[in-house]
Amino acid sequence: MRARDWVLVVIGALTGSAIAALGVFHVASFGGARPDTAAGPIGGPFTLVDDTGAAVSQKTLAGKPYAMYFGYTYCPDVCPTTLLDLSRWIKKLGPDAEKLNYVFVTIDPGCDTPKLMHMYLSSFDKHIRGFTGTPEQVAKIAKEYRVYYKKIPTDDDGYVMDHSTIIYLMSADDKFVSVIPYQEGDASAVAKLQNLVAATPTS
Repeated sequence: MRARDWVLVVIGALTGSAIAALGVFHVASFGGARPDTAAGPIGGPFTLVDDTGAAVSQKTLAGKPYAMYFGYTYCPDVCPTTLLDLSRWIKKLGPDAEKLNYVFVTIDPGCDTPKLMHMYLSSFDKHIRGFTGTPEQVAKIAKEYRVYYKKIPTDDDGYVMDHSTIIYLMSADDKFVSVIPYQEGDASAVAKLQNLVAATPTS
């Protein structure tokens, strides 16, 4: 199922009031802002499973810089847009794309099973891996990366997830380098990824 199809499925299942609320929820909180590194380091140890069901940790990403994004599969707009952008940037990197890891971490583990994440990510670049886990495991990695997320009930007894919308860029030794804000321009985003490949921090 392609990303656009996922969007249509979700929109069709939501009531009009829930759809109207989405525009507010997804620009709230951290939005595209850079995290405050003065408050302490960003990133840290975690234990999750990937979209094949295999156990993963920070050691799984060792040896390569990586781009990490937090979202959820039933996100109607921000997440598929971000993953489509990331897919396009990966292609623009050419051979250098192999020198980075790319991770999509769910903030809705109760819904996003490995199987569902694997099916969802088939709509995007094959380099992007999905990570999920227990609510406690996801809460831990979200705290390590200072990711904001919150379940917002909707009038139809469903919910949406309000969450941060930035892509974290991390070095091969798990140090925070920079971020790519939501819908950053292609030239700037690709330059940041190229600099990450070269282990050159960007602002």
